[in-house]
Amino acid sequence: MKCITCENLSFQIICKTCQNNLLIPSFHKRELQRDFFNFSFYSLSELEDLISSKYYFHGDRVFNTLAKLSFAKFAKNFSLDKDILAIPIDDHTRHEFSHTAILARHLNSKHIKAKYNCLKATNIVKYAGKDLEFRLKNPRKFKLENISNQSVILVDDLITTGTTILEAKKVLERKNNTVLFSLTLADAKI
Repeated sequence: MKCITCENLSFQIICKTCQNNLLIPSFHKRELQRDFFNFSFYSLSELEDLISSKYYFHGDRVFNTLAKLSFAKFAKNFSLDKDILAIPIDDHTRHEFSHTAILARHLNSKHIKAKYNCLKATNIVKYAGKDLEFRLKNPRKFKLENISNQSVILVDDLITTGTTILEAKKVLERKNNTVLFSLTLADAKI
């Protein structure tokens, strides 16, 4: 097969050379609300084509590679004195996989456990290319199941305006959960 970034022959969807030279994560911090932050590993411009792979059959391999390079390394170096749940935002299956579930799975560690199928959008609206006004008028209307009184990290692939993450945070807090921060692959504002 060919590497999808450089098109050289590779046994992986993204070759080791591209992983080591092009996909080196950095850590970005954005305040979404007072004392509530989103952390991301890349700018959208670095990953735009790779993130769009979530719409194709090969996207699971791309997201697994990106998650190993970023989320797994984060989990390995993160510690807290209590257990934390990693909650993927709306981890429904499209194209035979859930990209947010893949990201959350790579956070599994001594201190973090991914929990799936518990935060689902009941309003399936596409936000891609939409402005803040549209997003505010068309909330996701998340439904939360089986989580209360937990410490939580929210997981998503991309942050643009932050409305989805803040809406998910509010829903979790209604059940007495503490949302520590959110973690995304990429930030559109960097």
